[in-house]
Amino acid sequence: MNPFLDLGIRHEVVNAITEMSFEKPSPIQEKAIPVLLTGNDDFVGLAQTGTGKTAAFGLPLLELIDFTQKHPQALVLCPTRELCLQIAKDLEKFAKYIDNVSVVAVYGGANISDQLRQIRRGVQIVVATPGRMLDIIGRNAIDFSNVKYVVLDEADEMLNMGFQEDINNILSETPDTKKTWLFSATMPREVRRIAQNYMTDPHELTVGTKNTGNANIEHHYYLIKAKDKYAAFKRIVDYYPEIFGIVFCRTKIETQEIAEALVRDGYNADSLHGDLSQQQRDKVMKRYRDRSLQLLIATDVAARGIDVNDVTHVINFSLPDEVENYTHRSGRTARAGKTGVSLSLVNVKEQGKIRRIEKIIGKPFVKKEVPQGTEVCEKQLFAIVDKIRNVDINEEQINPFLPTIMESMQDLSKEDIVKRLASLEFNRFLEYYQNAPDLNLDARDSRSRDGGERGDRDDRRSRTASKGYTRLFMNLGSVDEFSRGDMLGFICNNANIPGKSVGKIDLKGVFTFFEVEDAEVNKVFEGFKGVDYNGRQVRIEVSGEERGGSREGRSRDRGSRGGDRRDRSRGERRSGGSSERRGGDRERGGFRDFSGKRKESRSRY
Repeated sequence: MNPFLDLGIRHEVVNAITEMSFEKPSPIQEKAIPVLLTGNDDFVGLAQTGTGKTAAFGLPLLELIDFTQKHPQALVLCPTRELCLQIAKDLEKFAKYIDNVSVVAVYGGANISDQLRQIRRGVQIVVATPGRMLDIIGRNAIDFSNVKYVVLDEADEMLNMGFQEDINNILSETPDTKKTWLFSATMPREVRRIAQNYMTDPHELTVGTKNTGNANIEHHYYLIKAKDKYAAFKRIVDYYPEIFGIVFCRTKIETQEIAEALVRDGYNADSLHGDLSQQQRDKVMKRYRDRSLQLLIATDVAARGIDVNDVTHVINFSLPDEVENYTHRSGRTARAGKTGVSLSLVNVKEQGKIRRIEKIIGKPFVKKEVPQGTEVCEKQLFAIVDKIRNVDINEEQINPFLPTIMESMQDLSKEDIVKRLASLEFNRFLEYYQNAPDLNLDARDSRSRDGGERGDRDDRRSRTASKGYTRLFMNLGSVDEFSRGDMLGFICNNANIPGKSVGKIDLKGVFTFFEVEDAEVNKVFEGFKGVDYNGRQVRIEVSGEERGGSREGRSRDRGSRGGDRRDRSRGERRSGGSSERRGGDRERGGFRDFSGKRKESRSRY
């Protein structure tokens, strides 16, 4: 007998969840469902993402709601549209064998008229993001006077995203007699305040230890120089041929640039961030869920609520600004009782943040070594062998061609054939990783190797524009095959300014910071209007970091962001299918001429 029956769930629902492979309740489900089924108490449930919280509140809702009535009886608030859709779909699946169930997902970025039409037809459960829910309330298009249950799912994330006031306004539209169920991965002061303001003596349940991470997640970190981050990242990805991961970056710009660089290098990757339209987000997520994408590059906000099974790795390309967000990132893997790895790429100055995260999650990080080139090649070779052994053979389709194939290979021994098959993929790894440098940074001598305290001060100074100069950002870097000299020529040729007007050039992997005399900044912006590089629009922005330029320059930066966003949107639609390298090498004025024809597309390496 299915143990969910013992918890008090009706047969119709148990039959539906059995088809979904719900065979045994998770700890949060086992403890929360009996309490919530009484319908008598406010409730606070603390459990990590991926532990089955949707069923923990969804199954009791299906028992307590009267589906003969067609008015809203339950409201579920969650932080993101992805999570909103996921919860609504799960509730519909749970209710597969119950008649007259109506669940409506209400979220931004979709046609509000369609959502209003569904509400008017009659609905018992509304699943919503706060912003869109307020829009509908503002149109007087929904009546919450009969709502009996309000669920706040991922409450800490909603507060982190600035929804405190929206939540207050929405809850004020619901009856005082309702029961409020709050679910959260962590319990910061703000979440505690909601419990105090909107609940009466709530039943509090904690699965695991407050604010800690999933016990099934291993936490690794790699100590590297900042300039080697992208190279180390690629090497780690190559070391895990079957990786299916989410890569977290700090900013939208970094997210897009890393995704574009990976696509150019032949990886199945795409970005997810706040500048994408709902249609673009849905397309990216569909590809990721279908495993057409191997790597999803995302910001913290964009990735909240992503519920994808079997994510093997979470990669922190950049550590989060708020160390508490690390818990939410790492919770994208090891879901539903499975195991996973959360790994972080850090430089010397970030080791202190690793220590702080360890205290929050209650687990130590394991320091790992970036694999050497030979180790990557070995891993890839045996992955190729496994593919050959396990490939599905369509006997009917291939049999007619076998005689010709056998004849063409009759002079090859079995050993020769195996070598050739393996070498089809293996050779490019050998070529790429031949003489690959050691990217690891030993913590004991990192101070001397990085220049010590003086080096740290120099690094901080390098992020500040020199007096009389403005520091600018460009979305091209060393992975586009630029050297500093190449970049100087590229800037001068397009902006029509002399080389002496350009100050320090800080060439990174997928972007570049460079200084320009204040008097020449306008020329740079004008010169790069409409310029593209191998089909991708070149983007110039005033650096978001401290700068020595004028107030006029900062104002100009803010004024240009709307256009940047539109340009970025166009670039995103192109980036998914482009794997072309940057390039021509025609000489002009002592520098490479980057207006020439593109090189032929190259494979991953």
